[in-house]
Amino acid sequence: MGAFAAVGALLTGCAQFPDEHTGAWKEQPSLEPQTGPQPSIEGEEPPAENVPPQQQPPANGCHDPDPAVVATCLDPIGAVVVLPDGQSALVGERATGRVLRVQRGAPPVELARIPVNTAGGGGLTGLALSPTYHEDELFYAYVTTGSDNQVVRVAPGDRPKPVLTGIPRGGSGNGGALVDDGRGALLVATGNAGNPANAADPASLAGKVLRIDGFGKPAPGNPDPASPVLASGLSAPGGLCAAAQTGTYWVTDRGGPQDALYQVSPGRPLGSPAWTWPDRPGVAGCVASPAIVVVALSDAKAMFSLNPTPEGAFTGQPTKVLENTYGRFSATALGPDGLLWAGTANKVGGQPVPSDDRVVRIEPPTGGTAGKD
Repeated sequence: MGAFAAVGALLTGCAQFPDEHTGAWKEQPSLEPQTGPQPSIEGEEPPAENVPPQQQPPANGCHDPDPAVVATCLDPIGAVVVLPDGQSALVGERATGRVLRVQRGAPPVELARIPVNTAGGGGLTGLALSPTYHEDELFYAYVTTGSDNQVVRVAPGDRPKPVLTGIPRGGSGNGGALVDDGRGALLVATGNAGNPANAADPASLAGKVLRIDGFGKPAPGNPDPASPVLASGLSAPGGLCAAAQTGTYWVTDRGGPQDALYQVSPGRPLGSPAWTWPDRPGVAGCVASPAIVVVALSDAKAMFSLNPTPEGAFTGQPTKVLENTYGRFSATALGPDGLLWAGTANKVGGQPVPSDDRVVRIEPPTGGTAGKD
């Protein structure tokens, strides 16, 4: 297993969702980098959270002694989003539609159970917090129903309420992803519902990256004020992530002859990928800061990290790490302290251990070797 190192630059803090009459999509000042967890010095005993999982005793039922493991014995994870305290997160189970609040040392707490349909890669595949979560505890989910794909809003003790409906549903390409763009709006990645023509059709919400306000309407500052579409050309998105300090956004896609990572340029088709994987390792969730992009690989059972430039190229040697450590990574999120949270999906297509499926909290990975495919 490769060594761990922390990300120095973090995602931006909370912002307000503008309503349909106010606000604009403007660059915001970057936050000062915060110091993340430090690597241990060679020869010293590493801190408990850095002890490699293979040195831990095996799991005994739902008890997992690995200190990086936050939650156990869940259904396969479809989405993760970290709460503002950095110690807990919301986790969405893809097939059950359950949304749970998890924290190490405490049992999961079910906050909502959203009806979902899992056909064609669908289910609950995206979560994002309201930028005013510390006040209202609202969150958003991307879900597949029997008739379409939707973005729904969930308030404490209330039924999920659709805010964006009519995203086409098909025999495949039903998964999606959500992320707060750090500028008061929500980014939504949608699949093409099994039809590449949908992604090319400007009138369709399928195969797109959308930008909406908290009510599902086109967010102020979009390239076309009347449209939520930022970019088109997706097939089956696995993750959407934002380095909001620099206004840089990334989306992973599993469609076509190769897996791909795209940089999103508002108002333009996605075009050529920033990175490709011809061996199709199953790109899933991603996290980003100005210094690093980390992509979860579900089929390859690993993480892949790249160092981007402002122009969307990459420098240095990409790294493939955590291979065969926790199994099939399916969802990722970056906490306010720079730690990476990841969910697994080992009960579907993997080799689950007794404590699967799990949520882990680790330092963003580096090390190992991987060249550009």
